[in-house]
Amino acid sequence: MTDATPAHDRPPAREIASFDVVLAALAAAGEATRLRLLALLSEAELTVSEIVAILGQSQPRVSRHLKLLVEAGLVERHREGAWAFFFLSQTGPAAGFARDVVGRLDGQEPLVAADRARLSEVRRQRAEQAARYFAAHAANWDEVRAMHLPEERVEAAIREIVGPAPVDALLDLGTGAGRMLELIAPQAARAVGVDQSPQMLAVARARFERAGLRNAQLRQGDIYALPVEADGYDLIMMHQVLHYLDDPARAVREAARALRPGGRLIVVDFAPHDEEHLRDAHAHRRLGFSGEEVAGFLEAAGLAAGPPLDLAPEAGEGGKLTVSIWLGRDPRIVSDSFPLAAREVA
Repeated sequence: MTDATPAHDRPPAREIASFDVVLAALAAAGEATRLRLLALLSEAELTVSEIVAILGQSQPRVSRHLKLLVEAGLVERHREGAWAFFFLSQTGPAAGFARDVVGRLDGQEPLVAADRARLSEVRRQRAEQAARYFAAHAANWDEVRAMHLPEERVEAAIREIVGPAPVDALLDLGTGAGRMLELIAPQAARAVGVDQSPQMLAVARARFERAGLRNAQLRQGDIYALPVEADGYDLIMMHQVLHYLDDPARAVREAARALRPGGRLIVVDFAPHDEEHLRDAHAHRRLGFSGEEVAGFLEAAGLAAGPPLDLAPEAGEGGKLTVSIWLGRDPRIVSDSFPLAAREVA
């Protein structure tokens, strides 16, 4: 029987850690400020300046506590331009310990509740900043969306390809405003979005907070040199990304590097078209791709590729552009070396 419980709602399998890892984790977590930090970072990715505002402590003190938590494997850190974001560890031998500690905290404890209240203010400020950026660019995005079929049809097709089975680790490349993560991450145990633009990542964070999405992290990074581990993801999305790139084949190869054996890469982009104004108005470097071209990218990256699913606008929908969806599969055999990839997928 298939477990219908959403992946992020199922309790994780018990993780075993060495004596030294547990001892270091206990020492790092066993201090009031660091325990407050663990509780906060289980709720949201935060910068040092945001944490300083929430805790009311100095930047050097907060940084010192964060350093100890990172060294113990309880917290992860990633850079985003001039900023660094911190969040509760999702992988590694101490990640389960971090989740267990936070899960045992009483959310109504006055200190924890007060921190959450101040976190709400940080989230409000983020949402306002993201809304300003989104409003400034919404006209451009709306123009492109109006040129193809409704997003609902595209998203329904993506959902059908992904299928209902649980996803262990989801990666969305060129995540933009985070819509693909919002769509698919609820059935994933862990989700990561990568984008080059800090402004777009801010929009995505605001979207996730409105949706209550807790299992997704965002990272600023180069799509040609991804800030993620190899063989780490059983589902990778590239939604409306390739037409912005000067070397789409290279980006597909880099995405394939991050796939686990048996994993899937879904590419969504435009079929060939002649809307030349998109080059200047929206920085499109490519005016769509043929089915054979993207299949060639996938196969050159070592993936098995089938024909695309072409979604053309229907009568009454307006628009001119056809959206194509390609599916590439990692042909490597799932083995005991990659047990998380062994789940049945659609």
